[in-house]
Amino acid sequence: MNQVTVLTAGHVNWDVTLRVDRLPEPDGEASIRSQRGSGGGSAANVAAALAGLEVETGLIGSVGDDDNGLLARRELEGSGVSLEGLRVVEGAETAVKYLLVDETGSVAVLGNDGVNEAVTPGDLEPARIRAADHIHLTGQRPDTAAAIARVASEAGITVSFDPGRRLGDRDYGDALALADVVFVTDREATALLETDPIGGGVDDRLVVVTCGADGAEAYTPDGTVVHAGFDVEPVDTAGAGDAFAAGFLATWLEDEAIDRALAYGNACGALTASRAGARSRLTATAVERVFTD
Repeated sequence: MNQVTVLTAGHVNWDVTLRVDRLPEPDGEASIRSQRGSGGGSAANVAAALAGLEVETGLIGSVGDDDNGLLARRELEGSGVSLEGLRVVEGAETAVKYLLVDETGSVAVLGNDGVNEAVTPGDLEPARIRAADHIHLTGQRPDTAAAIARVASEAGITVSFDPGRRLGDRDYGDALALADVVFVTDREATALLETDPIGGGVDDRLVVVTCGADGAEAYTPDGTVVHAGFDVEPVDTAGAGDAFAAGFLATWLEDEAIDRALAYGNACGALTASRAGARSRLTATAVERVFTD
């Protein structure tokens, strides 16, 4: 799609997706309809999606030297993601997330953190960060996220940040303050506004809010841009936000047109939500079909 190089940073997991008849309530029980293993973790998901969209992509993250780590690395490499920045920790377990997906595509997540936050500020290679055209941060150690953002910002490299579900539990203020683009869900946006960790609001940055089936909104210094999304039958919404971020960035980095980036991001998210698994092997051809269907 374009010739920029994007470096993603954050979690690399192994996902076990359990399709169930319903999400169990406390003291309740649900039936497992199917079980499937695949690569996961927001940083890895975005990297794989970008690679599918023909964007040169690298990764900063960590896995264990166990079987799950090997499977995660093989899948990423097969997707075209450079693994030069991926740390393999000896004697450690790769993080595993169990995704419970009901018949409507809604998702609940269980998991152990494993070794997906082994990269500390002292482990970073500044030259690798400076070699990228854009840095995309996802949920990870706050000090590591801030250190990556600082190196990138000092080098004049744009930074995006999708802090994820733990936005309200972790102090990401330093990384958010250096981000040019912030991705949040509509629920996370509430926490963002309550704590105001980015200080200047949208005066000097772009805040993109994903709203599930209702599309997405972008708050810019020049006003608000909205795209209503695409009508698809949801199968599995896991990874849809990561696919959205990849599609948005692939387009925004090419021509900075916010309306086009929102539309393309929504198309990528819709395509992923209509398929099983957090990764749907996005391609430009498959995404274009969403616009024409």
